[in-house]
Parts: sequence; structure tokens; C-alpha cells
Amino acid sequence: MKNPLSLGRADASPFARWFWTIDRPLLAMVMVLIGLGILAVAAASPAAALRLSGGSVQIEPLHFLYRQLFWVAAGVPLMLGVSMLSIDAARRFALGGFLLFFLGLGLVPIVGAEVNGAVRWLAIGGFQLQPVEFLKPFFIVATGWLFAARFQDRSLPVIPIGGVVLLAIVGLLVTQPDFGQAALIIAVWLVQACLAGLPLLIVFGVILLGALGLLLAYQVEPHIRNRIDGFLHGEGDTYQVDRALDCFRSGGLYGTGPGEGTAKFRLPEAQTDYIFSVIGEEFGAIACFALALLYLAIVIWVLLQLLDEDDPFVLIAATGLVAQFGGQALINMAVNVALAPSKGMTLPFVSHGGSSFLATSVAMGLLLALTRRNRHLKASPYLHTGSVAA
Repeated sequence: MKNPLSLGRADASPFARWFWTIDRPLLAMVMVLIGLGILAVAAASPAAALRLSGGSVQIEPLHFLYRQLFWVAAGVPLMLGVSMLSIDAARRFALGGFLLFFLGLGLVPIVGAEVNGAVRWLAIGGFQLQPVEFLKPFFIVATGWLFAARFQDRSLPVIPIGGVVLLAIVGLLVTQPDFGQAALIIAVWLVQACLAGLPLLIVFGVILLGALGLLLAYQVEPHIRNRIDGFLHGEGDTYQVDRALDCFRSGGLYGTGPGEGTAKFRLPEAQTDYIFSVIGEEFGAIACFALALLYLAIVIWVLLQLLDEDDPFVLIAATGLVAQFGGQALINMAVNVALAPSKGMTLPFVSHGGSSFLATSVAMGLLLALTRRNRHLKASPYLHTGSVAA
């Protein structure tokens, strides 16, 4: 009798096709990253719980760890489910998700919830959802679909259309204000536009406009000016970055050991924006370096897999997704070690947070779906309409 759990290469079931075509090294690296994230949140949870406890509100020391385990239990099946989509289904899913969360982003200024002086969230039941976190991967894949049309008809004005949509998103983010996410989305869009044939002269022009926009924001937005002054001159409120650096000094090369850190108890947002500093204190600079290498390995691995990709949609969309993943990680780590002003951006799959973890799960699921292929049968991706790229 045939074992129902056996997965032969001749098995034509959807799960068997997924199993034999998924990028297993990429999936393995992602699962290791998620596991490291659980350890990091466990280390940061007591400090975050103590900081947020007070008066009649008392938070259990491992409260944030339990919540993170819940998000992992929800996010991993979501990631695997999305990774089973066909390329055509992934395109449709991304377009629908983009329209939904673009609407959500538009509702933020009207009915959004304020947290730490910024209005970036929608309160849905007892859950606070940050639309831009979900919008990013959907916008990237939808942009890849739009830009890929240029390879079939170069007269189509797809890049100007994409630019108009980008400006609309950036405009909504500036009103929150959320300049960090706006800068990341613009950078990823430029990467995708370059792959679609955008002249470098225009790229430099966009970068110049971005610099002028930053200068204008410095002049008119006090909190942006304070963060930049604190970063460049040590002026104003530098409490967060000072406490983050205290964690790295306390941990040294090898760390104080799990649960032994003390500097983390003075660190704001230890479980989210500054979790990399908690890792530095309890596990040491060597562990931080290894974590950074893991992010780099994921980015390089995906780019190497795309070197022989013939489908322009897959190339542009997958490159954008991995650029967003690596770029966000780079920004978060740079902020933690005082190489960039504070951005309020989480560390993918490591920081605590429902919106962040679920949105990153969707993004990685889309990336896994787009990079699925039969490693034993290489053919043009245009020859298939099924669930995998040949």
C-alpha cells in the first residue's frame, strides 16, 4: 500500500509539485531567521513588559514572547500558503491586496490610531494594523507586473503610470508622517524601474528630488529636524540611540548571556525597533554579525537564482521583494548602531509585531512562489500557465 506521505517526483498532487519546486535553501534560511527572532523576542520581552507596566497595568514578563509565538503560528502557514500560488495567481493576489491596502492607507489620516505621536495604524477589533506594511509587497509585485508589460510593447507608458502611483503612496505616507517607509518604497521602485529600462539620468534626477524633499522636511517637520540633528551633531533627544549603544557596550563580543542583560531595561522599544541592540547585549557582537550575514545570504541567494531568469515579471518582482527585505533589515540595523537616524522600522522576522510579521510572511510567500521552478527541467517561463516556473 502506498504511503500517503511519500512524495515521489511522479506525484502530480499540488503539495508534491510545491515540495519539489520550492526553493528549499531559501525556505530553510527563512525558518532559521524566524527561530532566531523567537529567541530575540524572548530576550527583549522582560524589558518591554517592565517598561510598559505601571499603575494598575501589569504585564507578564514573557507577554511579548507569547504574542510572538502566536504571530509565528499564524504567519508561517500564511507564508507557505502564499508560496503555493501559481505565478498567475500571485499576480492577481498582489493586485487585489494592493487595491485593498492602498484604500487602507488612504483611511489612515481619517480614522487612524495614533501611537507615539504618529498616525500609522488602523484599529480593527483589538488588533492594530499598519496598512503600509502589507502594501509594500503587494505594490512591489503589482509594479513588477506593470513594468513587465514594457518588454512586450515598449511604447506603453508603464513607468510614468508607476511613478504616479508611487507619488500617491508617498504622499499618503508623508501625511502620517512616515518618511522612512516612503524612502524605502522609493528606493525599491527605482531598482525595479532600472530593470525595466529607466534611464540612469532620470534615476539621478529622482534621487536629487528626494534629497530636496528631505531638506524641505528638515525645515518644516520638527521631529525630522530633531532626529537628523541628533544623528549628525548629537543635539536634541538622542536617548534611544544612546541606550542602544549602551547595550552593545554591555554585550561586547560574546554577550552577557541569555537573560543576563541589564542595559536593555533602559531601552525604548526593545522588542521592536531596537531588538538588534538586545541581541547585541545578550548574545554579543559576533551574533549580530552572524545575523547580518544571514540577511545578506538570503539576498545574495535570491539574486543568484534570478541570474538566468527569462520572465521579466518574475525578475522585476522578485528583485523588488528581496531588495525591500534586505533594505529594511539594513536600515533597522544601521539605526541600532547609530549609522542612520531613527526610522521606526522593524527587523524582518525578528522584531515583535503582528502587522510586521504577517506582512513579511506574505512578502516571503510571494517571493517563494515566484522563484519556484523545476530544477530538472529548464524551459522558457512563457511556456507554462501552471503553478511553477519551468
